[in-house]
Amino acid sequence: MAADILLYDATLVPTGQDQKQHVEFARDIAGKFNNMFGETFILPDSYIQKDVSVVPGIDGRKMSKSYKNFIGMLEDDKTILKKVKQIATDATPIEEPKNPDTCNVFALYKLLGTAENVADLRAKYEAGNYGYGHAKQALYELITIKFKTEREKYNYYINNLEEVDKLLLEGAAKAGIVANNVLKRVREKLGY
Repeated sequence: MAADILLYDATLVPTGQDQKQHVEFARDIAGKFNNMFGETFILPDSYIQKDVSVVPGIDGRKMSKSYKNFIGMLEDDKTILKKVKQIATDATPIEEPKNPDTCNVFALYKLLGTAENVADLRAKYEAGNYGYGHAKQALYELITIKFKTEREKYNYYINNLEEVDKLLLEGAAKAGIVANNVLKRVREKLGY
């Protein structure tokens, strides 16, 4: 990960709070190299969105593929709906108000919705007569609408892999230009 950050002259690396140490490690490596051989690498900084330091998974822990508690935004509708329905909630009866600030469904909705959407859902939670099933349906609909274009592109490319190969080659050529410039600087500093 440090090589990926340093090889492309990254200055600001978007990351979660739990991954910040990877950027710090890259920064330490760059700093030590720069101290020994002169200014070569850019010292990267982490960018952590303040209100999204950890994305909750469907079981309430941090979302992670290794925990198998994630919702894949490119998955088919049936799979997304199944996972959204599995999001852990408390046993508050439908007629009672609910606390949106302690709800995993609301936390995920807040990441994706507009300020107006989020305020509307918050009002429904606090008013009562709104169940977690309703909130889960709203989250499912938001996911499918918000990622509609990306899901269509994904499905197109998954069925046209030759175009993916072409795009990968184009991307590799562009990335190679930046990476080769960094490697050239490193080799010059090392005397190669």
